[in-house]
Amino acid sequence: MSRDARWKALLELLVERGRLDVEEAAVELAVSSATIRRDFDQLAEQQMLVRTRGGAVVHGVSYELPLRYKTARHASEKQRIAKAVADLLAPGEAVGLTGGTTTTEVARALAVRSDLASGSPAMTIVTNALNIANELAVRPQFKIVLTGGVARPQSYELVGPLADGVLGQITLDVAVLGVVGFDVFHGAAAHDEAEAAINRLLCERAERVIVATDSSKLGRRAFARICAAEAVDTLVTDTGADAQTVRRFEEAGVRVVAV
Repeated sequence: MSRDARWKALLELLVERGRLDVEEAAVELAVSSATIRRDFDQLAEQQMLVRTRGGAVVHGVSYELPLRYKTARHASEKQRIAKAVADLLAPGEAVGLTGGTTTTEVARALAVRSDLASGSPAMTIVTNALNIANELAVRPQFKIVLTGGVARPQSYELVGPLADGVLGQITLDVAVLGVVGFDVFHGAAAHDEAEAAINRLLCERAERVIVATDSSKLGRRAFARICAAEAVDTLVTDTGADAQTVRRFEEAGVRVVAV
């Protein structure tokens, strides 16, 4: 196992459990305790965990994995969700895409749609995510509009008041949200308040709103609210979604697509 793969696995275990002992991690990853101690020390230097005697803990309830460490989590579900979301978007529409692993997969699914292979442009993409803009900018069928702002290294998203000037001057057909949590009572949410503010503006400028998230995020809350559940038209998730949770969303007026 490479160091990067080991770090991803360690961080995912830490997020799930909140605390991880050296010996426990060594058994899980089938490596030596000395290797895990070295990994914990190096990750602590990058402020991605807090070192403790004999192990490590996460920073707290608002702990956020950088995007590069989240790409492998629920990968197959995210790809199915992304294709389903892409199929809901029509040629010629202006589409807002927030940052995140699932919305990045939506961008990739749009990039390979044959009916979007021509046109000038076939679709307009408005995004605050640098990685999404980078992937689609080389494809002439997409008109790419970046919001402007200051880059967050955790998510590659642009945030801050510089984005307000752009978003205040445009109208979107659809906003596609990647979220940290989506709950019937507490709505859609993100870890970071500046990120949530940009996502909220995208929703306000859109005719309809789609939340794209795997079922592990449903029923969860996060620090910064993006919008109420009633502001969301469609939730696209995986078939692992709890039936009672799905029913609550539908009762709140949210169309649920499980793939």
